[in-house]
Amino acid sequence: MSQLHAMELRKGTLVEYQGKICSVVFWNLWKSDRRSRVQLKLKDILTGRITEVTAQGDDRYEMLESETIDISYSYRDVNDEVFYTPAGVEYRCAAAAVEDVIKWQADSYRGLLVDGKLITVEPPQTVVATVTDTPPSIKGVLNGLKDAVLDNGITVKVGMVINIGDKVRINTETLEYKERVN
Repeated sequence: MSQLHAMELRKGTLVEYQGKICSVVFWNLWKSDRRSRVQLKLKDILTGRITEVTAQGDDRYEMLESETIDISYSYRDVNDEVFYTPAGVEYRCAAAAVEDVIKWQADSYRGLLVDGKLITVEPPQTVVATVTDTPPSIKGVLNGLKDAVLDNGITVKVGMVINIGDKVRINTETLEYKERVN
């Protein structure tokens, strides 16, 4: 692990701050007559909480080596969720860290490894889900949106022509309905 001065940090860099794994989401340099300061916003990877920090230019931060990999969900083992790479390498992640992600049933996820340990998992950009509950379609109305409950329990807005049992493509980040899938 290498150390960087606050002046060397940039947006997207993974650092350790107060024992937590954080990503730099904002970096700004303040210059004054006496000294330069660095304004940082650090996002805790596990909780999503953002911390604002004003640092001196020569303050040091531990930069973390990270890697993103493709993984598939396998099963739950007590307090851990177990994932595998296509090559068969097993990774475990705390169930609390990925409980919202595995609701999106997908063939492949993106895992974030920090120092060889799986920290968090992201779902694919879009997934196909089945509608389990929605009001019936109104004859002659094609435009507009209505509520629908998906097979994973999440409620989204879908097109008026969607019925129970239809498969729909959903953006996992924005919960936006994209299209009906055959």
